[in-house]
Amino acid sequence: MKILVIRFSSIGDIVLTTPVVRCLKQQLPGAEVHYITKKQFEPVLKSNPYIDNLWLYDGNFKSLVPRLRSERFDFIVDLHKNPRSAYLKIMLGKPSGSFTKLNIRKFLMVNFKWNFLPDNHIVDRYFGAAKKLGVKNDLKGLDYFISSADEVLPAFPEYIAVVIGGKHLTKIFPPGKVAEVIEKLNKPVILLGGREDRERGDQIMQLSTKPILNLCGEYSLNQSASLVRQSSAVLTNDTGLMHIAAAYHKKMVSVWGNTIPAFGMYPYMPEDMGSSYIAEVYGLGCRPCSKLGFRECPRQHFRCMLDIPADDIAIHLE
Repeated sequence: MKILVIRFSSIGDIVLTTPVVRCLKQQLPGAEVHYITKKQFEPVLKSNPYIDNLWLYDGNFKSLVPRLRSERFDFIVDLHKNPRSAYLKIMLGKPSGSFTKLNIRKFLMVNFKWNFLPDNHIVDRYFGAAKKLGVKNDLKGLDYFISSADEVLPAFPEYIAVVIGGKHLTKIFPPGKVAEVIEKLNKPVILLGGREDRERGDQIMQLSTKPILNLCGEYSLNQSASLVRQSSAVLTNDTGLMHIAAAYHKKMVSVWGNTIPAFGMYPYMPEDMGSSYIAEVYGLGCRPCSKLGFRECPRQHFRCMLDIPADDIAIHLE
């Protein structure tokens, strides 16, 4: 059987599809698993041994669709479920399965605080797309593979990795709060993020007296993943490296601001959920205010982040 898995973006969402990929490969004897994603996310999947062929989408289906047709897939597992994936399924004309996105339920939760969200993780919903194939969740968690060339030798023999980046500012733990947590830690800290997070990292260093190394923008995604894997614990926003940390079964604290774990995107570690601590403010009437995020707090108080006790976070990182 030849199967095509679709997930175009982004880092965390792609990592969350890896249990489906693994189970397709392991539970269907002789299955050939193909995966299509955006070209920029190639590093996330290029070393995954359960993927036989990785297809890269550069924004133009014109040359890609004929090549995909020639593969004569038996089934398409749509783990994106958007107009682009729908178009691709129509063009390939093969049997397919998709998952439940919960957009209406999320809208009701954000706008009216009516909670009709199911008590399950998006990974479990992803498996609905492979139900017709008889594939079931093996509950072994996420996968993340990097090559030996991406391994990094850390500056400290033991350290805590702090992931300070994020796509939306209302999902980012403020520098002052990060520094407050670091002041309570007994281990050195490595700050991880992109080039756009470098200035935020410098702010944290200025606010703290503890040993900190700001590596934001200095390493690739997979090199940062290597540093996450070698850390003793991880403090992270709701971002791609959070899910990579979950794939490595790291002890971690994930910080949640304007969004909520109940949307089903919290760290997925079914075999070791005790290693993951959710830091969030309960009972705040304005939360969640978005299913994604904003550039600033709509209410101008940002209590969803500022009211999280630093002591609670520090205790769970040591």
